[in-house]
Amino acid sequence: MNGASTTKHSLPLSGIRVLDMSRVLAGPLCAMMLGDLGADVIKIERPGAGDDTRGWGPPFDDQGRSAYYLCTNRNKLSVAADLSVPADAELVRKLILEADVVVENFLPGSLDRRGVGPLDLLSAEPRLVWCTLTGFGAESPRPGYDFVVQAESGWMAITGEPDGEPMKIGVALADVIAGKDAVAAILALLTARERGTLSADESHRHVTISLLQSATAALVNVAQNVLVSGEDAGRWGNAHPNLSPYQLFHAADAPVVIAVGSDAHWLLCARALGLDDLAADEALRTNRGRLAQRARIVGAIAARVRTSTAAHWIAVLEGAGVPCGVVKRVKDAVTSAGGSAITGIPPATQGEVRLPPPLLDEHGTLVRARGWKAFENASPIVGPRSSL
Repeated sequence: MNGASTTKHSLPLSGIRVLDMSRVLAGPLCAMMLGDLGADVIKIERPGAGDDTRGWGPPFDDQGRSAYYLCTNRNKLSVAADLSVPADAELVRKLILEADVVVENFLPGSLDRRGVGPLDLLSAEPRLVWCTLTGFGAESPRPGYDFVVQAESGWMAITGEPDGEPMKIGVALADVIAGKDAVAAILALLTARERGTLSADESHRHVTISLLQSATAALVNVAQNVLVSGEDAGRWGNAHPNLSPYQLFHAADAPVVIAVGSDAHWLLCARALGLDDLAADEALRTNRGRLAQRARIVGAIAARVRTSTAAHWIAVLEGAGVPCGVVKRVKDAVTSAGGSAITGIPPATQGEVRLPPPLLDEHGTLVRARGWKAFENASPIVGPRSSL
C-alpha cells in the first residue's frame, strides 16, 4: 500500500471535507483520490439502489459489492438520502454548508429544484468549492457516458487497426481523465483559498468539468497534428503517427513493444538487434528519415524479432537502453502493482488506503447523529489499515 507509514494527519488533505454526490465513475474517482490524500469523504447515495455501479456485475465480492463499485469508492463513508424528502434534503444541505468541497454530476437544475443547488449554497458559504462533472457541458441535458464521449471526441476514429472499424479504448478513459481533471481543478481552488486569493464570486468557486472537453484536450499531439497540417488523423493500430519504430512486434512466443523515442534510441536499437545496415544508413539517423522509410524499418525489425523469444529481446534491448516491454495480461499487471480485491490498485499519488468501500448507507445512522464528526469516531472507521 502506498504511504503505508503515513498517518491521516500528515496526509496533504487532512481536515478537508468532501461531500461526494456523484455516481458511476468520473465523480467517484475524483472524490476517492481526494480521500486517498487524506480528505474526509461522505458519499451520498439513493436509498435502495445506491450508486448505479453497485449493480454493475458480476463479479461481486462476498458482501455483494460489485467490482466496478469497489474500484472508485474506498476512503468514504456512505449515507443514503432521498433529496425529495425534506429531512434528507436538510441533512445534505447541512453537510454541504460544513464541507470544503462538493463533487456532483447531476443534470442541470436537478439540485436547485431540491434546494441544494450550487448557486444558493456557494452564496451562503464563501469558503465552499463546488465541482460539477458533466458529459457535454454545463448547459447540456445529455447524460455523460464514456462510450458516447469516446465516439464524439475523436478517440474512436484514431483507435483500432488502419483497415478496421473505429474502436473504443478498453478502459472508460474519458471518465478517468475527467475525474483527474476535476481533482486538479479542485486542488487549484483550495490552493487559492489557502493563499487568500480565491474570489468570493460564486461562479469562480464553481468549476465544471466536461467529459467531452477533457477527452478532446487529451488528444494532445494528435489534435495538434491535425491543427498544424489541416489533415485529419487516421488509425495507426499499434504504430505511432510521428515516430518509427514505435509499435508492437511479435517475438517467437509473445508480442513485445519497442518505443524508439529519439535518434539516440534508434542507433542503440538497430545495433542491439544486429541490424548493422540500418544503423549505418545516414538517411535513417533522423526521425524524419525513418518515417520516410517506415515500411523498410518495420519489416527488418519484425523479421529479426521473430527469431527469438520475448524474454531474449527484452533483455537485449533493455541492456542497450532501448525503451521496450512485453505485453502483459491485466491479471499480471494488477498483481505486480499490489492490487487488492477490496480496495483496488494502490493510490498513484502519495496517498493512503484507510477505509474499504462502504456498504450502502453503512454510516447513515452515525452521520445523521454526528455529521462530519463521524470521522472522529472509533478506529474501525478511520485509521491506517495496512491489512487492506
